Amino acid sequence: MASNEKIRNVGPKSAAWLRQVGVRTIEDLRATGVIDTFMKVKRAGFRPSLNLLYAMQGALDDCHWADLSEDVKASLVLAAESAETANPIKNRWDKAAARSAARDGTSSGDGGGTEEPGRDEGDGFGDGDSGVRELTGDSRDFD
Repeated sequence: MASNEKIRNVGPKSAAWLRQVGVRTIEDLRATGVIDTFMKVKRAGFRPSLNLLYAMQGALDDCHWADLSEDVKASLVLAAESAETANPIKNRWDKAAARSAARDGTSSGDGGGTEEPGRDEGDGFGDGDSGVRELTGDSRDFD
């Protein structure tokens, strides 16, 4: 495969995701590795399915992703789960909660706080503001 050809099994949306994380050619994919590339895509904020994982492996094996054996697919899933467990991906809600807790001076899950276990404090961001503003007045004010 020439370096300027598209990566086999990868559609336009997935190709755009790969470009965003610096994987433009099959050589880039081979150098980075399927699991690391998949994790880079997830860490970039995209939500790839396992089909992308299989598609990239199929591209390296020069076959259609559906032709991969169940053993290969299972090992890819296990490797991706292991990579995510070793270095968890925080979603935007986790990041917002951490920023809010830091801004409020509260702990964020370290067990050192004084809150009762299981007690829900608003929207979970620790700022006491659910983001909803109360409207005051009566029905005549909203006609």
